Amino acid sequence: MQSNPNETQSILRRLPAVHEILDGPEIKDAEEAEKLPRWALRQAARNVLDLQREAILRGDLTEPDPLDRTHAEVLREARKLLLRSLRPVVNATGVILHTNLGRAPLAEEAVRALQEVSVGYSNLEFDLDSGKRGLRYEHVEELLCSLTGAEAALVVNNNAAAVYLALRVLAKGKGVIVSRGELIEIGGSFRIPDILRESDATLVEVGTTNRTHLKDYEQAIGSSTGLLLKVHPSNYRVMGFHKEVSTEELVALGRRYGLPVMEDLGSGCLMEPGIPGLVREPLVSDVLRSGADLVTFSGDKLLGGPQAGILLGRKETLETIQRHPLNRVLRIDKLTLAALEVTLLLYRDPQTARTRIPAMAMLSIPEATLRRRAQRLAGKLRKSLPASFTVSLRSVTGRAGGGSMPMDAIPGVGISLQSSRVRAEEILVRLRGASPPVIARIEQDEVILDVRTLRKGEDRLILQAVQIFSTC
Repeated sequence: MQSNPNETQSILRRLPAVHEILDGPEIKDAEEAEKLPRWALRQAARNVLDLQREAILRGDLTEPDPLDRTHAEVLREARKLLLRSLRPVVNATGVILHTNLGRAPLAEEAVRALQEVSVGYSNLEFDLDSGKRGLRYEHVEELLCSLTGAEAALVVNNNAAAVYLALRVLAKGKGVIVSRGELIEIGGSFRIPDILRESDATLVEVGTTNRTHLKDYEQAIGSSTGLLLKVHPSNYRVMGFHKEVSTEELVALGRRYGLPVMEDLGSGCLMEPGIPGLVREPLVSDVLRSGADLVTFSGDKLLGGPQAGILLGRKETLETIQRHPLNRVLRIDKLTLAALEVTLLLYRDPQTARTRIPAMAMLSIPEATLRRRAQRLAGKLRKSLPASFTVSLRSVTGRAGGGSMPMDAIPGVGISLQSSRVRAEEILVRLRGASPPVIARIEQDEVILDVRTLRKGEDRLILQAVQIFSTC
């Protein structure tokens, strides 16, 4: 606080009014040239004045800012107010299914389908043949069944919802037997014990962290048992002295005791990525052939589509789940269905899926191709950046991300940026402040732009972003 309250009040009275700021020639010129809306300028002026007022009351400001500086701050604030909160970014991290960056980018065909369905009406729940009401799930059910061999399919808004819905319907008030080694936690606090508790099922842990035998499951079966659950450890692996029960073994046990078997696959791989040397993710079709009554997985991980939770399995099981009132709470909308249907259509031809679905395409780019792309971009960066920057190529490792293939480091090529004047952390901050933001990573005090996750046309955006270093 100011030592003299009267002096503080005198300084506050000298702050300009909002209308005085907005009538300034700099504001009016920018308003006309940039088509800045009046509401944004008015709110920006209030925000700037509030900051100055707070600084005066703290004693940090002994005079209001000069008008020219205030005008510049108002224009910066107005432009900031006009930016959308959810914006596209350039993913230069090398993590393909980056959860914080929205996971799987959609295929161009899926984006077109989204646009076509969103601008008008659609036959979401209307049967064009009969002219009567239809089911929204029919748009993707046949496709999912033909691609995986499932008897029936259902789609909800994400995989956590799929697991919760299945447990709530199949095991409410009953025991669910799970191996201790599969009581996983996924990022964002998705924890199997918590989901079980919230679904009103009782967790029955068997085995140990690293070894679970079939007899452990069998000894735990009792009159209150409702389900045998197997969970794919999406984001970790137990190595060394390790034993787990296969889906086939669990299914045989379930048949013997009349219990359904459910497997949560998480990533939901429909086909082999086609990269030699990678640890194989279980295919949805293989798990269904093993006899599981129900399989759940995400639509926006290895499948490469929109966020969705997919339930596949026996017709009787899926019909029971679909009829439950909770299904309506968790159902997907027309936009998700449109993008998912087109993504699934691309899977009818494996080669098309590998080239047209971005997640699959990024996984399978040869290292030689990445090196050529990196060399081209590095050459342009050297011309664009000041002499204080050093641009070089590095052998790097990317990740599938999203809890998929956690043990696989995917060989790739990155571009290293170093500066004698700007610290690596500051380079990252400035790149994030570009429009659109560029998200990179730091390795050994070098900023790395991993080209594996750069999409067509994004080289230009990176070159545009680095212009902020032109004076460094």
